[in-house]
Amino acid sequence: QVQLVESGGGLVQAGGSLRLSCAVSGRSVTGSGMGWFRRAPGKEREFVATISWNGNTSYADSVKGRFTLSSDNAKNMVYLQMNSLKPEDTAVYYCAARRSLSGSYIQRDYSYWGQGTQVTVSS
Repeated sequence: QVQLVESGGGLVQAGGSLRLSCAVSGRSVTGSGMGWFRRAPGKEREFVATISWNGNTSYADSVKGRFTLSSDNAKNMVYLQMNSLKPEDTAVYYCAARRSLSGSYIQRDYSYWGQGTQVTVSS
């Protein structure tokens, strides 16, 4: 059984930083494209970042240069380092895993999802 558990969310002031973690069990992150998505209040869930099995990453334009996605293969975890946070980054952040090796910005490409972690950025 594949499980993804996010942690690290919280309340932070604008300009601050947070690091989200995603602990993966039942599947190796080296054999999965991994992604982070978010749902802001009143909005649809949207793509944030993705990483492929070879470490290649891709980011939404809204977070490029501020967020960094990485993986720790030994711990079977992925991380989302979020810097220079803005109030518009406020959302529930979800970790997701694919059955494919490649990352993707398309939500329906992902088979496994975590429950999400709340990030709130105050102005």
